[in-house]
Amino acid sequence: MLPRIAIIGTGPTGLYTFKQLITSTVPLSITLFEAENEPGKGTPYHPDMNDPAMLSNIPSIELPAFSETLVAWLHRQDDDTLARHGIRREAIDEREFYPRLVLGDYMQAQFERMLTLAAERGHDVSVLAQHKVLDIEIQADGIRLQVGRPDGNEDTVFDHVVMATGHNWPETTEVRPGYFVSPWPAAVLRSIRNQSVGILGTSLSGLDALMTVATAHGMFYADAAGDLQYQPATDTEEFRATLMSRKGILPEADFYCPLPYVTPRVCTQEAVDALIATGRHDLLDDVFNLFRQEILAADPDYAARIGLSHLTVESFPEAYYADRRDSDPFVWAAQNLAEAEENRQKHYTVPWRYAILITHEIVARVIPHLDTTDLRRFHRYFKSIFIDDYATVPLTTIRRVLALARAGKLSILKLGEDYEIRTAEDCLDRGAEITVAGAVHAFSAFIDATGQETLSATDLPFPTLVAQGSVKASATHDADTLLLSNRDPHIVRTGGIDIDEHYRPRLDLNSNARLYCAAIAFLLHKEPFVQGITSARDIGETVAQAILNDINSVFAERLFQVSA
Repeated sequence: MLPRIAIIGTGPTGLYTFKQLITSTVPLSITLFEAENEPGKGTPYHPDMNDPAMLSNIPSIELPAFSETLVAWLHRQDDDTLARHGIRREAIDEREFYPRLVLGDYMQAQFERMLTLAAERGHDVSVLAQHKVLDIEIQADGIRLQVGRPDGNEDTVFDHVVMATGHNWPETTEVRPGYFVSPWPAAVLRSIRNQSVGILGTSLSGLDALMTVATAHGMFYADAAGDLQYQPATDTEEFRATLMSRKGILPEADFYCPLPYVTPRVCTQEAVDALIATGRHDLLDDVFNLFRQEILAADPDYAARIGLSHLTVESFPEAYYADRRDSDPFVWAAQNLAEAEENRQKHYTVPWRYAILITHEIVARVIPHLDTTDLRRFHRYFKSIFIDDYATVPLTTIRRVLALARAGKLSILKLGEDYEIRTAEDCLDRGAEITVAGAVHAFSAFIDATGQETLSATDLPFPTLVAQGSVKASATHDADTLLLSNRDPHIVRTGGIDIDEHYRPRLDLNSNARLYCAAIAFLLHKEPFVQGITSARDIGETVAQAILNDINSVFAERLFQVSA
């Protein structure tokens, strides 16, 4: 019997897992379950979930190829296909950002290629669309899946199961009249008509929501000078949008930099691993010192300007955000856009920005080893710096934001730390009211676009797996006990799912089967930078290689027994 492998989800993580699995020289039986009707696209890039105005959050040069690069695939498309996506053939570029729907079509085409390749290599592959996994049970010799099909439910058993369900989006978006808990599915937002719209969140998710609503009320166009403008449609006089966040700032435009990343000078993987090897868990200040030295080595002028030598984990964010915080957000965005455009033309990289970018994954290595005190400090102060630096947005998005502002259709509200949101649940007819510093801001429609929520073991949508109690929340060390000598530190459950280095939940059950958690929502607590397609590639390859290692060891053992 062939090794039986199930992959739940055919988004990016599932596809990269599949890509690595089919390199196996041992024939495999692989079943891919997809709840939607188009396997291979993934929720973040599916046409049922996204609007054509929504841009991907990764340029082509950073997107790990499947059988070919995105740019190579685009060049193979006919003119009608490119025109449908608003792409000019002569403008295809590896550093360009393309609509999410383009990435969905690309990944689906790559999936079809990989299916052909898998068959040629002797693998038995089944792709089951509109099949939703409803339950998981760990058994002694396998993992039982209960699967919902269009015509009923069925049970089936596998040796290896990969939960590659990606993000966790709510089934119902408009939970109260005029109150939307997510920007997806985007089609729901198009029901918002000619009214004031509040959008909580100024990252790309918030900007995606803004573009969906804006294109439902008008259009963007290039004027005679080539500048992007926004033309409201007729009967949309009441449409106004307000982006809001605690800081009230916009993200930076994507900046030019060398890819792949160069090796840091000071804050290296070896230096961070040496700290981890000490066995201590109060490591954050030591890691911050390496990070600080890296910025100093890369950009001494910037270090001097912000007083880097005197900054701490707690005070660095204040200095980092100071320029944006003290400027009008649209003036700052226009200046940042001009800088980004000039740097792209000159192939110039801002040193301090790049130093932060190339160290974020290295700093992340220490997170599973931090005690509770330093873990809280990391999440509260340090994490946002890296996320802000790598989660830059397409230049086109900034141009659209500025066009909306010039048209009088967009404003930005700084919430601070003390604000209150009231919804229809609080006796409003619809939408929401935001109270900031005593001032009330009313919106007929309100969209929460703050992004993916971190989930824990008890949030798993598989009741039997939860009831078995074997999948636990991830753990860290209790800082209050670490100073006590000759005593094991207490373990504190902190959220997410407790996994090993191969993304296997640390199960207490006695089973020969292997379960893998590659679902982003359950990994964010200990791996806060697990976002986007590059992370999906890394997770998928790690999971698939662990599966292949298990299979190869069993195969080798059987050969030994036969030869003996």
